[in-house]
Amino acid sequence: MKRQPPEKSSYDKVVFSIEEIEALLAPPEMPKPPFEPAYIEVKNREGETHTLVIREAKKEEAPLLIEFMKKFVDIDHDFYDIVGARVLAELLGWYRNRLKDPYTLVGLIDGELVGFANGRLMNKDINISLHTMAFKRGFKIGAIMYYAKAQYAFDVLGNQEWWATYESYNGFKRWGIGMAQPSYPWPDYQHELGGAKIYYITKEYWDTVVKNYLLDYIGTDLKRPVPEDLLKKNETLKVPDSPAV
Repeated sequence: MKRQPPEKSSYDKVVFSIEEIEALLAPPEMPKPPFEPAYIEVKNREGETHTLVIREAKKEEAPLLIEFMKKFVDIDHDFYDIVGARVLAELLGWYRNRLKDPYTLVGLIDGELVGFANGRLMNKDINISLHTMAFKRGFKIGAIMYYAKAQYAFDVLGNQEWWATYESYNGFKRWGIGMAQPSYPWPDYQHELGGAKIYYITKEYWDTVVKNYLLDYIGTDLKRPVPEDLLKKNETLKVPDSPAV
């Protein structure tokens, strides 16, 4: 749209650099402590023991994660298609600096990607849980990843509320019903994932109920610090050849 200026100007055009525009488009980051890497011993159904390491994903690993997540978009059961599409968009938003205050966690066994969890901060009090995925069955990896990011939200970042929603029946059964999460009035309050219902946890509910529920299910707490040799073994991310669904 053009409009006649109300005053004479010495210039016909005002040119902006890309760097100046990017400063307006990219959201400024809230200061937040990093997620300290953690590890936990996990057993599969056959009783085999492995060590799961959870750490923050690195920006340079985003393209690998993005390509892997594309494989879920065409899976037509258990809502993998919509979860895959949304996680793909979240990874791109993180990679391209178009997602406000995200955190992205990966779960690794000997460097292989077996779990994923992400979220973002709405503000200093409210943590938006986005998605949690397990890529290896029988290890309770989904529960461990969910616990890791909730622990980060409440015990490290000091958030007062955790907002989640659920796309799959399994997720709602395990977390929504399992943790007896209350919901805000709908449609007055809507989660950013498609305007669905918000199921929330308060800091008090986390401290008194939910934290213990998850620890009972997992069996033991996360361990820190991660030994240097174990960190090194999981420094390079390897994605599976295909989704384990």
